[in-house]
Amino acid sequence: MSSRATPKVAVLMGGPSAEREVSLSSGRECATALRGEGFEVIELDAGPDLAARLSEIAPDVAFNALHGRWGEDGCVQGLLEWIGLPYTHSGVLSSALAMDKERTKDAYRSAGLPVVPSLLASADDVRARHVMDPPYVVKPYNEGSSVGVYLVHEAANGPPALAPDMPEIVMVERFAPGREMTTTVVERPGEGPKALTVTDIITDGWYDYEAKYLPGGSRHELPADVPKDVFDACLAHAEQAHTALGCRGLSRTDFRWDESRGVDGLVLLETNTQPGMTPTSLTPEQAAHVGMGFGTLCRFLVEDASCHR
Repeated sequence: MSSRATPKVAVLMGGPSAEREVSLSSGRECATALRGEGFEVIELDAGPDLAARLSEIAPDVAFNALHGRWGEDGCVQGLLEWIGLPYTHSGVLSSALAMDKERTKDAYRSAGLPVVPSLLASADDVRARHVMDPPYVVKPYNEGSSVGVYLVHEAANGPPALAPDMPEIVMVERFAPGREMTTTVVERPGEGPKALTVTDIITDGWYDYEAKYLPGGSRHELPADVPKDVFDACLAHAEQAHTALGCRGLSRTDFRWDESRGVDGLVLLETNTQPGMTPTSLTPEQAAHVGMGFGTLCRFLVEDASCHR
């Protein structure tokens, strides 16, 4: 952080990924909150000229509100390391690991965390045949926000008709039945990662992009009304995932829970190194539940910013 009386924060938002609109919403919310906390804030739509724009603006901190590829996968983190500008959230390696869903699962497995079987396959192969016995899920291995997710039911007559714009390599994973839950982790300097609470995400159908971001798309029950051993396992697993991936500052880990199997029915899906910060997002809601207002959460991230993360 700078010693100037009013630190200048560049909020990086937008960008070219499939999650551009979500990032713009997150960025606007964070910029407003940071102004309320007394920071000088510049909102910056990240494009090819990002390094030049940051040089012109000369901020003290980059608040990374980008989502998806380039902003969440280690790319912009590498640029910020190169120019020596302190930034929020996780560093290059952990961002890259968490954005690659199959490598995330490798890290989970190494830490002894429960996951469902999965594999990487060419999109053409997935269109041509069942590469896994149904039911299974097909998704890009390096996107978030439920972008491009296909659920292939047990009674499916044939393989999924993936859209032409799906990446050449996709992830196929065994469908995990049950409830969708999530846990946010905050890691303050000098302290270990601390899980906040567990949210049960209730929808009428699949927890897709619209359910995540449209008002009324889903209902969030927090704390989740689940058995204590399942609740505690979510907290512990989220902290372990944060550590296994080398996350910094803030992360959110998503789960599926088959309640018919008790705690053995709990599996990890993925960890988000830059959780959404929109009006319908889960992490700000969990922070508020434990007494951390949105402005306080954003201030914490700025004060935690650094290079070499």
